[in-house]
Order: sequence, then C-alpha cells, then structure tokens
Amino acid sequence: MHQLLRVAIVLIAAYVLGSIPFGYLIVRARAGADIRETGSGGTGATNVSRRAGKGAGVLTLILDALKGVAAIYIGTSILGESSWAITGAAILVITGHMYPIWLGFRGGKGVATGVGVFLVLAPFAVMLSGVIFLAVVLLTRYVSLGSITAAATIPLFVWLQHGLIGPVGNLWPTMCAAVIGAALIIFAHRGNIQRLMQGTESKFK
Repeated sequence: MHQLLRVAIVLIAAYVLGSIPFGYLIVRARAGADIRETGSGGTGATNVSRRAGKGAGVLTLILDALKGVAAIYIGTSILGESSWAITGAAILVITGHMYPIWLGFRGGKGVATGVGVFLVLAPFAVMLSGVIFLAVVLLTRYVSLGSITAAATIPLFVWLQHGLIGPVGNLWPTMCAAVIGAALIIFAHRGNIQRLMQGTESKFK
C-alpha cells in the first residue's frame, strides 16, 4: 500500500474513532435522554455522571480513553515509526471526540481521550498529570480546574520523563502532540474558565 494512503487511513481512522459518542450512547441507553441537554451539554464522563449516575460516568471515561489508545495502536501498527503521522493521529482522535461528525460537531472536552493517547506515548507524564488532577479536584472540587491544570502540565511532564526517567520515543513529535492536545483541551474548557472566574462553576459532589 502506498505510504500516503496508509497515512490517510490512519488519520481518518483516528478522527472517526474519536467521533464515537460513547457518552451520548450510554445516556441514551440508560436514561433515554440526550446528554447534550444536560449540564454543560458535553458528552464527557463528568456530564454523563450528572445525568445517568457515576457508573455511567466511569464507563464513559474508560471507553473515551480507549479511543485514544486504539488510535495510537492502529497508527503504529500500520505506519511503524512514522512519528509525525502518529502525532497527527493523536491530535485528530482528540479533535474527533470534541467535534464528532455524528452529533453536529458537539462533543466532549477531550480529556479522557487525551489520557488514552498519552498512556501509550508517555505513560509517566500521564501519571504525574493524574496526580495533579486529583490534588486540584480534592482541594477545590472543580473537575474542570483539575482537567485544565492537568492538561497544561502534560508537555512539562513529557519533557521531565524524557530527561529524568527515560527517553520518550520520538520526543519532538510527542511534545508537539502534547502541546497541541493541551491547547485543544484548554480551549474546550473556555466556558468553564469563564464560570470559574465568575464563581458560578459547578462543583463535583
């Protein structure tokens, strides 16, 4: 198969995988409701928990993370060490989750899918960002603030993993994916940032 065709297949597959609206489907199956009409309107785990319970939220979290894992594994199995194409797949699976074609480009905020991506690309960085996320949420009860802070630290922790723990494969492509992925996730939280500044953001119970 021609290399450009393989790259195209990987990139399209990443976006389509990211677009699978697990949160929407779970809420529709369990509660007969449209998750986009609840809370923030997002299809992510936090909003699903509000509408269909914490079990549904955990299931959504796992499935959304698996989308990120699958996109990277599919990419590497087809392209091997074609690292910049894998960067594209990482960005597109997150973008697909945020802007799914099936739901009029209204999806989630990309956090769980991003976690899945970097569990494959830089697992130590995800572990450190997870600690930051838990600390912020426990201290403030704001899941959105924890997500924003954790996303912002991913590029730093990728760099630290490479320098202090062990080499990160294809450092610069991975760093590029980390920076763009973090920027997308923070952009998706722009409404939350505004509510945090106004003191009207909902706290996790």
